[in-house]
Amino acid sequence: MAFIYDQQFEHLLRRAGFGARPDELDAYRRMAFGEAVDTLIHYEQIADDVDSKISQAGYAQIAAPGRVFSPNSVIADAQQRWLFRMLHTDRPLQEKMTLFWHNHFATGYTKLAGAAGVGPAEATRYMAAKPSEDAGGVRGQIEMLRDNALGNFQSLLVEIAKDTAMLIWLDGRTNTRAMPQENFGREIMELFTMGVGHYTESDVYAAARVFTGWNLTRTGGAAPALTFVYNAGQHDTNAKTFSFPIYPDGSATIGARSAANGMQDGLDFIAALARNPNTANYLARKLYRFFISEFGEIDGEFVNRVSATYFQSGYNMRAVVREVLMSRQFWDERNRFTRYSWPAEFTIRVIKDVGWQGLSLNDARIALGNMGQVLFDPPDVAGWEAGQSWFSTGAMLSRMNYASALAANQKFALGRAAADHAGSPNELLTWVLDSLKTAPLSSDVTADLLDYLRANGPWTGSTTQVQNKVAGAVHLVAGTPEYQFV
Repeated sequence: MAFIYDQQFEHLLRRAGFGARPDELDAYRRMAFGEAVDTLIHYEQIADDVDSKISQAGYAQIAAPGRVFSPNSVIADAQQRWLFRMLHTDRPLQEKMTLFWHNHFATGYTKLAGAAGVGPAEATRYMAAKPSEDAGGVRGQIEMLRDNALGNFQSLLVEIAKDTAMLIWLDGRTNTRAMPQENFGREIMELFTMGVGHYTESDVYAAARVFTGWNLTRTGGAAPALTFVYNAGQHDTNAKTFSFPIYPDGSATIGARSAANGMQDGLDFIAALARNPNTANYLARKLYRFFISEFGEIDGEFVNRVSATYFQSGYNMRAVVREVLMSRQFWDERNRFTRYSWPAEFTIRVIKDVGWQGLSLNDARIALGNMGQVLFDPPDVAGWEAGQSWFSTGAMLSRMNYASALAANQKFALGRAAADHAGSPNELLTWVLDSLKTAPLSSDVTADLLDYLRANGPWTGSTTQVQNKVAGAVHLVAGTPEYQFV
């Protein structure tokens, strides 16, 4: 019974986090399931002090060779800081939802860094800066998403529409009444809310006109920065008509307004999108694939129930995600290990399983890119193509190589941890498989692992033998197809 209970909590922490450090699993296994879910979703009751642990003993290491670590202005450092948070935070669901929204509102650093008048350091500010650490008070997009990870979805849409990185990424800063820019208007309907098939091309043009004047201005001071401004003189004041309702009474037209009041056009449009039933269904289906399963058809009953919660709660994502995590579909054991792990999920999970003593997260950052996921830099506005597409031959080889490098890095710590379980190859393999939870392995795979442990002479259980064999076994298990699922 205890084994089954642990399996359920391991499943919860793989999906609602990035796997479980030993201390995380110990803490959550003392709770009832409902209490554990509530602890995860009410993370604001837990101190958010993880960034203060950077460079402290006992935590993974950060590398900034020859310079000061600067995650607000150097993108490599920002990536390391986020990996550090994923690994060491006591608010795992907040980081998991931040990653979810990062993909949902995909915005890429590379375009920002190459934009006119921006450059790499400023682009990093707009993607990653913490306002408490930035001389100009800039709050990067990821910090905004983290602040709103389980907030109100309509409010989040407003925040993303005014976000500096998004206004550069989708060219909103050039959206004027003379030349309406359609990129953001299209994507807020297609990728952020209702989904494909629920809007027309005329809606795209109308949406572009709605957001005319939602531009950027450069502030002065010691640390000037581009910030949102509603430029009334660049707003199209004419009426805009859509193919779907904008107002609760069914009206599909945003009436003509004065330029001074024109920002309300965008707010009315965002409210209409948040209110649209297709938005609720779109989010529910996306949450199903992210939290429940990437196999088979999406459960219609799940979509209906999550959509109903979305509306009943007033678009509150905390209530929505609680419904997801408490659903029968989430806890159905047939849905364990039915999601292909994203590179960030794989990397942090294997570090949590294996250890981080003396580990550099800069190495993890580089490996993550080789696996196909560069944090802060999704390939396009549709985000990363998830699922089986993560597993090209090269990307899978990169996962195996990282597992090998990590196991070698942690060889001595693994040897010490396994010393009491080294009476025989079978006993050692049991310990390794208990440490690196996978979907059930076939008897052939288990036999091959045992053959590896028994190879090259009789089993003595010596310190050197255990160190070498346990590191090798960890590498092999983490490189199995089964370990790539969460």
